[in-house]
Amino acid sequence: MNRQLSLEFVRIVEQAAIKSGRLMGRGDKEGADQLAVDGMHEQFAKTPVSGTVVIGEGEMDEAPMLYIGERVGAGGEAIDIAVDPVEGTNLVAKGQDGAIAVLAVAPHGCLLHAPDMYMDKICVGPRAKGRISLDASVTENLHNVAEAMDREVSDLTVVVLDRPRHEKIIRECRKAGARIRLITDGDVAPAVECGVQGSGIHMVIGQGGAPEGVLAAAGLKCLGGDMQARLLPHNEEELSRLRAMGIEDPSRILTLDDLVQGDDCIFAATAITDCNLMKGVRYFGGGCRTSTMLLRYKTGTVRFVDTIHRFGEDKPGVKL
Repeated sequence: MNRQLSLEFVRIVEQAAIKSGRLMGRGDKEGADQLAVDGMHEQFAKTPVSGTVVIGEGEMDEAPMLYIGERVGAGGEAIDIAVDPVEGTNLVAKGQDGAIAVLAVAPHGCLLHAPDMYMDKICVGPRAKGRISLDASVTENLHNVAEAMDREVSDLTVVVLDRPRHEKIIRECRKAGARIRLITDGDVAPAVECGVQGSGIHMVIGQGGAPEGVLAAAGLKCLGGDMQARLLPHNEEELSRLRAMGIEDPSRILTLDDLVQGDDCIFAATAITDCNLMKGVRYFGGGCRTSTMLLRYKTGTVRFVDTIHRFGEDKPGVKL
């Protein structure tokens, strides 16, 4: 992909975050999501790509915009797009930390068209690459990661979604001596943070959405991290969707390269509310300030983009 497109993708997630952030703490998660969708859709229309949404807001009959299969862009290079206009709608509605506007792009056919079902996930950074397995116990994975990172299990911080289905994982982490950060929503940001040295996050483990898993995989691939996943169909309809994807064995472990193929992908995320590595949208009279993470696999670059946006005809001076 043309490297100059990177900044175009930054603009897309920035606009989603700016619009959605206006409803922070207002208790309206659907409204916040719709504003983010509008922002992304408007910016895609100005972006010189021929994009196909492979992970989006839902099927065509469920979502008026950014639906799976929708064609977006002003024309240009053919790409596949995974988007989550608001990763953590509840977090925005409640004014809590951790909400992001996020997208991943790759050449056509390189992103797994993950169906909307649950997925087992385990994510780590570059130093623990090759040392994780969904077939191993939580304790074994913790010891392997600690050994790879030259530290004790008690030095590790593991992020887990705070759900009843994760009680066994939480107990086993605590028994092994690992530190745990329980989150209520939004596992893409901490999964990607595993790949950033100094983030303080060393592993993300548990069940979450499959579409979010592909987004996390794109970020981790750009950062040189590692991830394993396993789709968890709950009924015959979901099993049929797996077969349609060419996955005959539901127990098959998907690697990072299964989730994001090839040697070129880009990941971009703008913080809507404060995150571990980024500040949420900050508004001032006549504008706002955003913080975005931009990752590109081909070059290995990790950029944090701090942007001042000025609104309207009368654009005041920069306010920091």
